[in-house]
Amino acid sequence: MTYERLAYADQDPAPTMTSDCAACGERFHLAHQRIEDGAVGRPAPSLAYDAFPREVRKARVTVSRAAAHLASRLHLHLD
Repeated sequence: MTYERLAYADQDPAPTMTSDCAACGERFHLAHQRIEDGAVGRPAPSLAYDAFPREVRKARVTVSRAAAHLASRLHLHLD
């Protein structure tokens, strides 16, 4: 009988998973450091409403006459 990892099986301990990830990174020749040097000490960006600009311009959409004509000829039943 062979070992089968089921979806509901308990996860491995953190040190085992860390060593597995390190081994995969070495095998696939991934960069060792993905986080910028100063990023850990910086605060996270604000999610507060006041931190965003009040007036955001929307992109202007133009529809050519040919596109309007094609759209008018489509008989879409979206019921």
